[in-house]
Parts: sequence; structure tokens; C-alpha cells
Amino acid sequence: DSMFEKCRELCSLDLSNFDTSNVTNMSLMFNGCTWLSSLDLSSFDTSKVEDMNYMFNDCIDLSRLNLSNFDTSNVTDMGLMFRGTLNDENKENINFKVMNTTKVTNMGGMFSHSSFTSLDLSGFDTSNVGGMYEMFRDCDKLVSLDLSCLNTSKATSMNDMFNGCSKLTSLNLSSFDTTKVTD
Repeated sequence: DSMFEKCRELCSLDLSNFDTSNVTNMSLMFNGCTWLSSLDLSSFDTSKVEDMNYMFNDCIDLSRLNLSNFDTSNVTDMGLMFRGTLNDENKENINFKVMNTTKVTNMGGMFSHSSFTSLDLSGFDTSNVGGMYEMFRDCDKLVSLDLSCLNTSKATSMNDMFNGCSKLTSLNLSSFDTTKVTD
């Protein structure tokens, strides 16, 4: 974890020969790489990774992120993974549909402080997620969000989930189950 953390002036990175086959923790890996504009992780073997917390946090210039072979089937923590990273241009270049979120228990702050107007999470399996706190916090350009596809039956924490979403005019929470939410 933290391998390239706060390499603020790093503009490009060739990771094509990186052997990540035994890595279990990728938290904070690219945290704060503010000038990094393109990242190809298609050669990464992430089959054993359990923690991706803060992985791309504050990668504000990241316009291309290739996750085409990303295996997230064992990941349990995706908290703050894309915090401050997503905008309307780059989110189109990140395929969230390849992300297996079946074992994820924490998505707290996952997309917070980002500047997108809408987001399609229809491929997300959130049936084991307990932490959804601050998930979209301070997404101040967010206009519409359809979360009817999310399973929130195990969610216990949803505090500040939409705090600071001042432009949000359309929000679909029709399938939200909040019976276990305590926070």
C-alpha cells in the first residue's frame, strides 16, 4: 500500500511489467497523484487484493484509467477509492461494470468530493455493504442519481451520504432498505 502516494508531480507511469499476483493491499497506492493523467492497470493481477481504500484518492487529472482486467472479486474495502477523482469527462473512461463488488463491505466516501453530474452504478452488487457513509459527500456538481439498483439491506451507516450535493435535483432511492441503518 501507499506505493506511489503523494507523488504529486508524477505525470506518467509504466506498470506493464509489475507483478502484483500476491498483493493483498492496494490502499493509498496512487493517493494524491494529482498530475497523473493516464493509468493503464490492465496488466495488474488483483485477484488476491482485499483492500483498495483510497486507491485513486485525489487523482484529479486522471482522464484515462484502464481497469479492463481488474479482478475485484476479493475486495472488501473500497472506501474513498475514487474520492476527488471523478468528473464528467473521465468517468466515461472508467468502466465500473468490470468491478465485482460482491464481497465489498465498505463504500464509505467512495465517490465523495468528485465533480460529476451523474453516475451509473447499475452493475454494482452492494448486498454486503454496511458502510455507505459520505459515499457522495460534497459532489457539488451532482444533478441526478438513480440508486434504485443498490441493495442496502445490510447498510448500517449512511450518515452524510449526500451532504454537500447542493445541485442534486433528481434522486431515486426507491429500493433503499434502511431497516439496519443506525448512523
